[in-house]
Amino acid sequence: MTGPAAASGGAHHSLTRGPATIAYHHTPAGAAGAGKPGVMFLGGFMSDMSGSKALTLEAWAAERGVAFTRFDYQGHGVSSGRFKDGTIGLWADDALAVLDEVTSGPQILVGSSMGGWMMLLTALRRPERVAALVGIAAAPDFTEDLMWDVFDEETRRLILEEGVWNRPTQYSPDPQPLTRALIEEGRDHLLLRGPIPFAGPVRLLHGMEDPDVPWRVSLRIADALTTQDVRIALIKDGDHRLSRDQDLALLCRTLDELLGV
Repeated sequence: MTGPAAASGGAHHSLTRGPATIAYHHTPAGAAGAGKPGVMFLGGFMSDMSGSKALTLEAWAAERGVAFTRFDYQGHGVSSGRFKDGTIGLWADDALAVLDEVTSGPQILVGSSMGGWMMLLTALRRPERVAALVGIAAAPDFTEDLMWDVFDEETRRLILEEGVWNRPTQYSPDPQPLTRALIEEGRDHLLLRGPIPFAGPVRLLHGMEDPDVPWRVSLRIADALTTQDVRIALIKDGDHRLSRDQDLALLCRTLDELLGV
């Protein structure tokens, strides 16, 4: 583990995983948060830990004395590596490493978009460490259901023959490099084809005007989860990011309810 370095959103620390470094911010619990689960934020595809949801939750946690952790997967933000070299399994391992080596005690995992897939995979691998789950437009299985299954034949040919397709995106001036490895390795981590064993409370927030992850995906997640303590909040005019003030307030209220504060 290295010392702090300059980063967007403040100083960060780095966790070493072989040749890779995972950048993270961790705020330990204060006296008011003693005995309460920490909160760990898992960001989305081509996102980073300096977004509005992560920073809002960091401020929320500080006000309540709750431990809080945010991080960048490899190839994202200020972590090492190239985005196009990433896969679902690699990023899931990054999330698990942060849970294991940066946090302590039970955690509430908050997963945004792809981070919703990451939080589910993490909960399956460390059920004893996960107190609850909060999904924000959670997108398990998106590489198959929302990419490969809807791509036309020409796009599939490009991915198979050239190994990558650079898809334009409204969220960045740079295209998203979608690789053959991302698609094929993602099939090793699909979750919605069977039950998802988890015993704790789950809260799913989803905008009904989400153009990227249909809100019915949250219904599929709820149906697949074995826990009975699942609640879905559908925001009729909400988009994919759910980063408006009212959306962030709902997210904070959801966590207050889970923590009993």
